[in-house]
Amino acid sequence: MTDAPMSEMPKKGMMAQARWAAQNTPEKRNRAVDLYRAVAILFVVLGHWLLVAPVIRGGELEISNLLAEQTWTQYATWLFQVMPIFFFVGGYSNGLSWAWARRDPEKARTWAAGRLARLLKPTLPLVLIWAVAAFVASRIGVSRELIDSASQAALVPIWFLAVYIMITVVVPVSYAAWEKLGLGSVALLVVGAVAVDAIGLGLDQGWLRWSNYGFVWLAVHQLGYWWRNTENTKPLAVASVVLGLAWLYLLIGQLGYPISMVSVPGEEISNTRPPTTAMLAVGFVQIGVILLLEGPVSRWLKKVGPWSKVILMNQMIMSVYLWHISAMIAAIGIAMALGGLGLSIEPGTGFWWSLRPLWVLAFIVVLAPILAVFLSFEAASRASGAQAPGPAQAMFGALTTCGGLVMMALSGIGSDSAVGVNVVAVALVLIGVGLATRRLGTVS
Repeated sequence: MTDAPMSEMPKKGMMAQARWAAQNTPEKRNRAVDLYRAVAILFVVLGHWLLVAPVIRGGELEISNLLAEQTWTQYATWLFQVMPIFFFVGGYSNGLSWAWARRDPEKARTWAAGRLARLLKPTLPLVLIWAVAAFVASRIGVSRELIDSASQAALVPIWFLAVYIMITVVVPVSYAAWEKLGLGSVALLVVGAVAVDAIGLGLDQGWLRWSNYGFVWLAVHQLGYWWRNTENTKPLAVASVVLGLAWLYLLIGQLGYPISMVSVPGEEISNTRPPTTAMLAVGFVQIGVILLLEGPVSRWLKKVGPWSKVILMNQMIMSVYLWHISAMIAAIGIAMALGGLGLSIEPGTGFWWSLRPLWVLAFIVVLAPILAVFLSFEAASRASGAQAPGPAQAMFGALTTCGGLVMMALSGIGSDSAVGVNVVAVALVLIGVGLATRRLGTVS
């Protein structure tokens, strides 16, 4: 991020370090990329905190979903489901990083491990804490159903993380496709996504739809390569917005696709699990808008104050993303312990909405000490060249990790085994992270 020697960075204080980095940032850096990454994650966090609606009914706590109870809120997901932006800026960053690393054979060899370390190492405490919580809960008689529902909710963030891990692993291949085909590589992926929708939905071949995790998110990530390699983005940005809006009108207005860009309980089809081309259309609109704002945003970020705050956000954004639902669950638990404080109000009413800012504040208060404890894992999540494995081992480790993460995201971390924990899923994550980030035979 800077050209100045790292030895000059202040030793203490994240804000002091961020300000030092801001003052020493090269002029050529595209600062909008960093802002958009942080804002995208914060929008996801805020969306979860606003739309998850805990309420006590009949003496029992229910975690209702506002998207199902008030259907008008489904349009809000077009704003809060900003994973397309996350994958888009990821394509920019990954393309820039890979293009630089491949100039040096050793950096190219360890590139995947270095990128994976930043994604995978912060997940370890999240998985382990929930494994311990599941073990303790099973010992004191908490039902398997409650353990699974709570852990599955808390581990929702790892669903997208698993997809992004695999997108990162194939960067050398996808970037080579970009260099050879340019925007044609994006077009091929879009055509593939449309074909999958047509066959999967039109011919009732639901199994095929899962391949759109590749087609849809690779297409958005591939556009990030275009952004990095293009100076005048405005014409395509305008075209992207127009195309996206027209596409959404066709899919939702004429073909009956769901409105919501996240899964809604009770709906047969989801636009996100697996993704449909409606998600791609929303992504095109979002990408077009942020590109049109890139000029004024970049000029604003030339100021040390705003830019240092963006740097600070990015130093902790992975931890915020991973722990925000756990913080929400903890806050709800505290409210229950206080006699159901604030949980008796029916979701969606005017009074309920007026209290959402207080709930968001409560979630932030609970999240803050969690971050204080676990930020060190994010800060230390850089694999050294001497210890990092080669691409084959890193890919195998990534696949192993994703297997465990997907198992937990789909069904929670509980188990009917003697320990009450899905030991296989936890072991896959632990082994996979080790394989993906550390060369076999090395020691700390």
